[in-house]
Amino acid sequence: MGKTAYFDLYAGCSGDMMLGALLDAGLPRPDLEKELRKLPLEGYRITAEKVKRGALRATWARVILDEGVKQPDRFYNDIVDIIAGSRLGDDLKKKALDIFRNLGEVESKIHGTKLELVHFHEIGAVDSIVDIVGTVIGFDLLGVDRFYASPFPMAEGSIECRHGALPLPAPATVELISRRQAPVVKPYHAAMQGRELVTPTGAAIVITLADFHRPGLNLEKVGYGAGSMNADEYPNVMRLWIGKSSDHDVHEDMVLLETNIDDMNPQIYDYVMERLFAQGALDVWFTHIQMKKNRPAVMLSVLSPVAAESKMAETIMRETSTLGIRVRPVSRHIAGRDIVEFESSFGKVSVKVKRFDDEVVSIAPEYDECKKIAASTGVPLRNVYRTVEAEARKYIK
Repeated sequence: MGKTAYFDLYAGCSGDMMLGALLDAGLPRPDLEKELRKLPLEGYRITAEKVKRGALRATWARVILDEGVKQPDRFYNDIVDIIAGSRLGDDLKKKALDIFRNLGEVESKIHGTKLELVHFHEIGAVDSIVDIVGTVIGFDLLGVDRFYASPFPMAEGSIECRHGALPLPAPATVELISRRQAPVVKPYHAAMQGRELVTPTGAAIVITLADFHRPGLNLEKVGYGAGSMNADEYPNVMRLWIGKSSDHDVHEDMVLLETNIDDMNPQIYDYVMERLFAQGALDVWFTHIQMKKNRPAVMLSVLSPVAAESKMAETIMRETSTLGIRVRPVSRHIAGRDIVEFESSFGKVSVKVKRFDDEVVSIAPEYDECKKIAASTGVPLRNVYRTVEAEARKYIK
């Protein structure tokens, strides 16, 4: 298992801040530039300047366009061709394309056009391509393969762009964050209001790569990526934490919401569970109980991230007959978990790998995939399970 990164989004994030944080954490710029030359893209250079943002020192990374090289307007398919046609590795291509697809799909939704016709006049410029692909390359060079993030700070106000005045957070940013139902918080300082703390490029990188809680880390490096603006009132930086995961030591903070229900059509419980998972619940379960007057009833239990408590409570209140909800803080230990796809004797199949102290503790084949294999081949499901697990153990170190 590689290293783990945590995006500390105190002052938000952008593509420049992400790249700056990587360089500040020790990413060698010559190595980054060497890999970026594998893109069929010309007419730019990267600068990395040591600056002060408030009281903190940080690295301000910029992509400077060469005045003598004309850069064409690009559509979604143009960017796909640039990345897919590069000499980068397949895994790096996939991550970069996933980020740009998220960007393209929200722009398509916002502007009411087909994905292939989305015009990347703002987020598709050379600097954003370099920021996104450079970030993916940077994490690969530093050996990072697991990502986590703090909540996004969301300011109020408006900004001016090619479309005129737009509300803050920018529409594309809000759409991207809603895709992952990621947690948001109010700005940490009053001076942050009216400023674009999270750009669409920054949001796309984070929601594509990261889960939203603070992991257990044996911290090795911290990088500070500077935003373009230098505010007097607060440090305009994104912090990047990098280290080895210590998931078995994690006490992840959550809340447990519970309510007892004895007067609801049982057919509705299935829909309630679906809605709660859609809102970001980590787990939902039902317990059969006896209530007053010995009535049979159901206790609904919902394990939720702290930031999603209000959404969970609203869903329970709207979708069930309950009049009240109990809430209490809880924590849990987390094992390291990865989904690994490999080529088995049945074809491509995924397994869930549980790790503890970098040791593979267990391997569990994905049930739905094994079920399809059993149905299509006639091999008993239990035999498919055993074969896939045995082959996965040889493949996974």
